[in-house]
Amino acid sequence: MLQAVYSLLWRMATPFLLWRIWRRARREPVYGLFPAQRFGFYGDRKAAPARAGFRATPVWVHAVSLGETRAAEPLVRALLERGFPVLLTHMTATGRTEGARLFEQDIAQGRLRQAWLPYDMPGAVNRFYRYFAPRCGLLIETEVWPNLIKSARRYGIPMALVSARLSAKSARKIRRVGSLARRTYGRLDAVLAQTQADADRLRMVGARDPLVVGNLKFDLQLPHELVRAGAAWRECLGRPVIAWASTREGEEEEILAAMREAPRTPAGVQPLVLLIPRHPQRFDEVAALVEKSGLAMQRRSGMAGMPPAAVGAQVAVVLGDSLGEMPFYYAAADVAIVAGSFAPLGGQNLIEASACGVPVIVGPHTFNFAQASADAIEAGAALRADSARAAWQQALALIDDGARRQAMREAAARFSATHTGATQRVIRAVSGWLA
Repeated sequence: MLQAVYSLLWRMATPFLLWRIWRRARREPVYGLFPAQRFGFYGDRKAAPARAGFRATPVWVHAVSLGETRAAEPLVRALLERGFPVLLTHMTATGRTEGARLFEQDIAQGRLRQAWLPYDMPGAVNRFYRYFAPRCGLLIETEVWPNLIKSARRYGIPMALVSARLSAKSARKIRRVGSLARRTYGRLDAVLAQTQADADRLRMVGARDPLVVGNLKFDLQLPHELVRAGAAWRECLGRPVIAWASTREGEEEEILAAMREAPRTPAGVQPLVLLIPRHPQRFDEVAALVEKSGLAMQRRSGMAGMPPAAVGAQVAVVLGDSLGEMPFYYAAADVAIVAGSFAPLGGQNLIEASACGVPVIVGPHTFNFAQASADAIEAGAALRADSARAAWQQALALIDDGARRQAMREAAARFSATHTGATQRVIRAVSGWLA
């Protein structure tokens, strides 16, 4: 009964969903591509195998947005290396854009196809399964939808929640939803959790026998050319660099205020700031905030081919308005402040920064990456600050303390090295489905 009401609400929301696609596509053109796919229409079902370009039944990996797409990269590459065609689905424009960038050659060779995951309506998900007929579904981190999971059983498609995480806050919300959520989690054929705490919470909301496999993000292979370029850029710049990474709406004002109040370190050094918004659609908005603050700014997108010396001494901020360059930004930084954690948003991934060997500072709200943040702090690779102002002060102090920075760099390298291997554990756990 609950699922029927849930499905009816989705159907009633169709006019709103169409309006939402149109509205978001005005700001994010990629979001408006192939809108029929969001309702399960992918083309002629009889021609599905040929249209999909697959030699065999694909392994389906769902990565809802940018972070999940990056997290899925080592798993997708492992599947491709084993000869499996991959169907990669998304729900956001940033996820789809990143997937197209990461797997450009595989898409061109017909080994990987991207598509939108349809909205969770029975007809839409049934059409999705009939068209692609995946051999299994691997959902990255959190994406559990009642009709999607129920219909998978109808079509005999085993489903796993991979690199699964569930914060205490989300667990409480799910438990309040009641039996529909418990039934949905219980229908998953495998739940492969990041940590024991995640596994315990997933069991509480109905998952059967969750297995701890670790976090896929630790297995990311950073592009060496970007890391080398970032390190070389910092060396040529002749100034220390602090990166404010993955900032979210409502954080930049406090960040800029902190920078105006204390532009220099206690020793009198003025660092250059790399300010990198989380979402590309906010680049212009954040640029306007920097201009309003009175701080001199250059945009990374306007620096193609320019040497570091082109960043004048008067420039306080370089706006990171480019895609796919996060390893460059981290490698170019002496200290990285990972944002999304100075408002109750759950934080952003600090693992990539640690893999680049940069000392990290996080805010108080890291519930989406609770274990990774706690482990990094315990390892000496990261610090926690209770506000953006406090984080800025800690970063300034680290700029003056070369010995401590070096110790944190070494700790970051050890922290990253000791947490790898999740990809192989996932492959082993689902090997029966891949036979």
